[in-house]
Amino acid sequence: MHLQELHKTASYFPSTSLMPCLFLGHGSPMNAIEENEFVIGFRKIALELPKPKAILCISAHWETKGTRVTNMLYPKTIHDFGGFPKALFDVQYPAKGSPELAFEIKKNTTKTEVQFDENWGLDHGAWSVLKHLFPLADVPIIQMSLDVNLSPQGHYDVAKQLAELRRKGILIIGSGNMIHNLGLVHWQKLNDIGFAYDWAIEAREKMNHFILNDDHDSLIHYKNNGHSFQLSIPTPEHYIPLLYVLALKEKTEDLNLFNDKALAGSLTMTSIKIG
Repeated sequence: MHLQELHKTASYFPSTSLMPCLFLGHGSPMNAIEENEFVIGFRKIALELPKPKAILCISAHWETKGTRVTNMLYPKTIHDFGGFPKALFDVQYPAKGSPELAFEIKKNTTKTEVQFDENWGLDHGAWSVLKHLFPLADVPIIQMSLDVNLSPQGHYDVAKQLAELRRKGILIIGSGNMIHNLGLVHWQKLNDIGFAYDWAIEAREKMNHFILNDDHDSLIHYKNNGHSFQLSIPTPEHYIPLLYVLALKEKTEDLNLFNDKALAGSLTMTSIKIG
């Protein structure tokens, strides 16, 4: 990149007031095309957001060795699932990318080496919720991957270095599910909103308590929280995006839970707005 281009990039994101940030429980890809109380919740929260300059999404569905950020002008819509109706595969989310934001992240992140990626795009952890927040697809979006080699503390530390983006008009979104055990889903109660196994109820209550009391250490070291957390987080990829968002919270900021309900026994849609 030439010096003139570097200067242009450096001034591309002028200072703004502090942008909110979100953790979204994205649930089934079908939420992209269905009408239910959770997508209504996404749309309601969107009304509380100022228009961002760009969006950074950390999705459960992009895991890599090393940390990557998408760096293309026109990210493709990735249908990274199977067995769903054609109408879901027909969905396109034609938001532009933001190489400027990708460069800003690479420049300012020293806790890990950030690599540019021109192959990924927007997976359903991103577009299935963003289409409800910004249905016109008129805000540039990039994704940041989850480095499988980082510990939960390592992810939290990387996230801390993204905090300044909130003062440059960037909306940061973590997309996953706090409780996500597909192996124990009660498929006959897939649409039974509020149904949860006892262990999921226990884990949800503890997680919400830790979140509302800014007890990030207990959430980072989630493996120390007993059997209910072990069942709730059998693999970390849907949980880790929560840590990225909590790391961005300033001490005096408000934090609100929404869509705070369980599904099918072993899933929760709990979402968070900070700021």
